[in-house]
Amino acid sequence: MEQPRWKKWLSWLFEWHIESAPSPINPHLYVSLKRGRYQLSTAHAVYSYGDLYDNFRRAFKGVDLDRLSGKKVLLLGFGLGSVPYMLETVFERHFRYTAVEIDESVIDLASRYVLPQMESTIELIQADAFAYMLQQSDTYDLIAMDVFLDDTVPESFESDAFLEALNRALKPDGLLIYNRLAQTQTDKESTRNFYKDRFKKHFPKGDYLDVKGNWMLINRSDYRL
Repeated sequence: MEQPRWKKWLSWLFEWHIESAPSPINPHLYVSLKRGRYQLSTAHAVYSYGDLYDNFRRAFKGVDLDRLSGKKVLLLGFGLGSVPYMLETVFERHFRYTAVEIDESVIDLASRYVLPQMESTIELIQADAFAYMLQQSDTYDLIAMDVFLDDTVPESFESDAFLEALNRALKPDGLLIYNRLAQTQTDKESTRNFYKDRFKKHFPKGDYLDVKGNWMLINRSDYRL
């Protein structure tokens, strides 16, 4: 959904509210225009921000995407599609995406505001990403795990069962990027404990990228630049 040029200009001066789209899953969901980009937010978190979704933008700059042997990508949590949008427009990568998003309102917003601008193939599935991972059998070159409810990762996505499913879904030389908050001291402690006690158990060669407010956990340290 294209916005008038004057509104994009003004969005560099202040955040312009475009639409509220509350849902049972996200009761405070809204789209705004900020610095010329669509931003999807809840009461306490930003779900998407175009090519300025900095946690993943910095993560992609910190890993060697040329090492990926194929173009098959799984996105867990879609938002307004910041991950495929920036991979296509900033990093000039044209992958084939399977995207899993539980919230019908988010899917509707993405379908209207961002997907029409994309050239890459995106199969968007409405499902609980946890349940989806336990029953799906495909393997992927890249998996981006970006599931939050507001500013919290649901407990099921920290479980051994889910981490095992992620491991099974990766190709032997595939890359996993798992987004975790690390803003407050509480966030950092929770993320650090999850990384040491759970993540490294399933991905012993794992590492993380500190991207100023988030830790992006990766399954293989040799992907780092």
